[in-house]
Amino acid sequence: MNSTLLEYVRRFADSNADKFGVARTPFPGLFAMRATAPSELQYAISKPLVALVLQGAKRVTMGNRSFEFGAGDSLLIAADVPNVSQITRASAGVPYYSLVLDIDPAMTQSLVMEIGIAQAEVGASIRVDPTEAEVAEAALRLMKLLDRPASIPVLQNQLIREMHYWLLTGRHGAGIRALGVTDSHANRIARAVALIRAAYAEALTVEKLAEVAGMSLSSFHHHFRVVTSLSPLQFQKQLGLIEARRMMISEGAPISNAAYAVGYESVPQFTREYGRLFGASPARDVRDSFGKSQIAA
Repeated sequence: MNSTLLEYVRRFADSNADKFGVARTPFPGLFAMRATAPSELQYAISKPLVALVLQGAKRVTMGNRSFEFGAGDSLLIAADVPNVSQITRASAGVPYYSLVLDIDPAMTQSLVMEIGIAQAEVGASIRVDPTEAEVAEAALRLMKLLDRPASIPVLQNQLIREMHYWLLTGRHGAGIRALGVTDSHANRIARAVALIRAAYAEALTVEKLAEVAGMSLSSFHHHFRVVTSLSPLQFQKQLGLIEARRMMISEGAPISNAAYAVGYESVPQFTREYGRLFGASPARDVRDSFGKSQIAA
């Protein structure tokens, strides 16, 4: 089954991947990834998703936890969390391929109510498990619709829903289930995370975040760290630094402008904390990234 799915994903990704290796399908929230060489470290704030790795291997780190996985494995990210990822095994002859599905919260909530699954305790937001046959089969049937475009508007929604169903009732179920329960700890923490993402450059207090989550301070601290592996302050700092890096590398923003834009009042402090997270000063990191992009071009 996985070999057949790989062939469909390979064919689509080889023809449609952009310069970043992303091939967006016509299906909402579904895209293929392709890489012909190991990647640099990628820093991001990922939204809930499941990635089915079909060839090659990857490493994802969240906080002090690292996950290594390869063909036949699925990665679940069940919350908006800062993470560092790197494709570790890929070549021109044997590229890295994966199929990624964004988790639809509304669809998940509908399925949880329909199935009547009991709420799971909040757990770590990233986990890796073997891909289940039912998930791969639903993904394959979805990819096969690409050969019959007229069928896509009629059948895509039920197949995406089926993928969510098998994920919800399978190994990844506990992590996804909490997203489908309106007042779960995971969703309460998600409300606080949404506020941090919207106002990461502001001086948010933990008391304000706990209030948004509808939790006591002690409960909020505990569940926030369980979900994200970070304290609220660490989360906000990482989010700001990742955004500042994007501004400098993608938009050419000067270091001081990026620092002030994400809430720093001191460029030296920004430089110190940037170096701790990314392993290089902002100037060196931007210079190295620019050099690599010139070589790639």
